[in-house]
Amino acid sequence: MEKSAGSVGKVVVDNISKSYDVGRLKEPVLDRCCLTLPAGQLTVLIGPSGCGKSTLINILAGYEKPDSGSITIDGAPVGGPSSDRLVVFQETALFPWMTTFENIVYGPTVQRERLRDEIEKDAAGLLETVGLREFRNKYPSQLSGGMQRRAELARAMINQPRLMLLDEPFRGLDAMTRELMQEYFLRLYEDKGQTSLFVTSEIDEAIFLADTLLLMSARPGRVIKSMPITLPRPRVPSMLTSTEYLRYKEEALDILHEEALKAFEGGSQAAADFVEAYEERETVG
Repeated sequence: MEKSAGSVGKVVVDNISKSYDVGRLKEPVLDRCCLTLPAGQLTVLIGPSGCGKSTLINILAGYEKPDSGSITIDGAPVGGPSSDRLVVFQETALFPWMTTFENIVYGPTVQRERLRDEIEKDAAGLLETVGLREFRNKYPSQLSGGMQRRAELARAMINQPRLMLLDEPFRGLDAMTRELMQEYFLRLYEDKGQTSLFVTSEIDEAIFLADTLLLMSARPGRVIKSMPITLPRPRVPSMLTSTEYLRYKEEALDILHEEALKAFEGGSQAAADFVEAYEERETVG
């Protein structure tokens, strides 16, 4: 995989803790959370509902500050929001008054660090990669939900951030569209090689995408397992039936089931749904 200039970005999260005020009490969300995101790799984070995944994303993006601990990118401390870190959220953030092409070129154009011809050439290539070349002059309202998500990914990638943060970006899409989005995202990642942290609640998606899979505990969240995923790239859907893939899934599910039980005991409905699905799987197996 060819690495772009934006693919630097080794991230080290060291003993991050975060609590929120709930009345007179403090509710701990993250507890001494440690992880490393290798430069140019795609790391996927998965854990029970409410374990602090989105809080961690917000801290990495600079939107929130931890109570304790530190974060560095290439050895430099992370402060507030910066253009070297970009977040793709669940909700679309395309400008409705701009065409697809205008949305994609907007970021690097206003930064004025690259020539316009270079930006437009890069944008055209990204549109081709995500299958939107014929929709470059369409407005967001004229695109399907999946197309909007593809445009969002292209708009983020063109900025060549040192760190891409993706907080369940495909949540809410139907199963077929979600599978297609995974393939489009992998095309972008495998072309650009930007350091990325992808948060998901779907185990199949997590293993299919990841170079490294990080498993989080129930709240207060911390990383309890790091699993290198050595499936070859480029990834193809047929890998989801391989013996190696099924071994990864079995190991991850066993850990997540234990943590989901803890969250379930704490009243998480999403965790209860996971436990029920896991037990049904065991019965069928």
